Amino acid sequence: MFLFKPKKEEETKAQVESKANVDLEIIMKMNQEFASSLDLNDTLNTALKVIIERINAQAANIFLINEKIKKFECIASLHQEYLDEYQLDLKDGVMGKAVEQRKCIRVGDVRKDVREIANFYFDLDNKTNFTTFSVLCSPLIAANECIGVIHCLNKKTNTKLFEEEDRQLLETLSAPAAFAIRNAKMAKEMIEKNKIQKEVEIVGDIQKSLLSKNKKEDFPIAGINIPAKVVSGDFYNFSDLGDGKYGFGVADVSGKGIKSSLLMSKASSLYSCLSKTNFSAAELLTQLNNEICETISRGMFVTMLIGIYDSNKKELLLSSAGHEPPIIFSKDGNFSNYNESGPPLGIMAKTKYTEHTIPFDNSSMYIFTDGITEIKNPKGEMLGSEGFQNYIQKYKDKPNNERLKIIIDDILNTGHVQKDDLTIVVIDSKN
Repeated sequence: MFLFKPKKEEETKAQVESKANVDLEIIMKMNQEFASSLDLNDTLNTALKVIIERINAQAANIFLINEKIKKFECIASLHQEYLDEYQLDLKDGVMGKAVEQRKCIRVGDVRKDVREIANFYFDLDNKTNFTTFSVLCSPLIAANECIGVIHCLNKKTNTKLFEEEDRQLLETLSAPAAFAIRNAKMAKEMIEKNKIQKEVEIVGDIQKSLLSKNKKEDFPIAGINIPAKVVSGDFYNFSDLGDGKYGFGVADVSGKGIKSSLLMSKASSLYSCLSKTNFSAAELLTQLNNEICETISRGMFVTMLIGIYDSNKKELLLSSAGHEPPIIFSKDGNFSNYNESGPPLGIMAKTKYTEHTIPFDNSSMYIFTDGITEIKNPKGEMLGSEGFQNYIQKYKDKPNNERLKIIIDDILNTGHVQKDDLTIVVIDSKN
């Protein structure tokens, strides 16, 4: 009666080996297909097609973990397309358990095996008219990080129930799928990052175009702006108004980053537009403040100093909205400040600003943003107003255009670390 038992065992062993070879072939095929594309959607669809075919499942989904909202998010589905972008809590049901235990979970029969199934399955069935009989759920683990799960429903057999060998197979297939999805996800994030970076660079180029260009010929005003990043929250403008008069403006937006740069772009555009028809420094600040107050975000503001240099009368007309007091350096070597100021722009609507006229002869006035005086050396000491004055004194005999570049270069070359935008505008009185 035991005559054929050895032959039966031999046949079973052969079947197991054959099955293992098929599974190995499938894994190799998956790796080959994954290697040909870093497109996330292609990778997800490839993973689902291969797995659903090998597992012989009725439907399959991939849920990735959205770290921002702490939820599972369905980003790919076969035969359950209505689940696209469906979200579940990270602790829900089989998916939550698979991630927690970091292993493939099998629910043989959802109506009997209540230990592994959660109520949301039945609730979801009611919403989608889909009947769940059996579930396989495997975590997607790559580089020791769980990025989501592969979720299979109903085996396409008469019983519609998954067996233990199906669980083992899905667990095996999940490894190459996880690495492929992770790589594709990283590639997508890199592309998006590069796209954003390119857009930021465009914003930076636009901002640079809004700054006045230094003149090669003898001109009493020059400026320089060195952004801490690609975009800047600083702005300056100067122009020849005719009849020996020159207009100028310097501004600094609170904060850093894209938000600040966009506000600066708005402020500079408003200034360029309004200054063409308004030669009153105080009235111009009042108009700018009213416009900015209408749209500015809470907690943000703009400091600004604008003025007119009259070379014939040898005087400056100045109006300030909370800006750093400019430094006036006379040819006899003395320093002084213009300290009159109103509140920054964007703080309070309908603020009335004032303007003052001061004599300006045989002198230079340096208008700057706080990035200059607050820059720190390796010891953590700020440059401060006196430190800035030392550089002004050191390079006083250089042409204005060259002078500003040398001052900035010297500050940075002496170990000061730039963390904010650096902007200086100088007005030299004409003889």
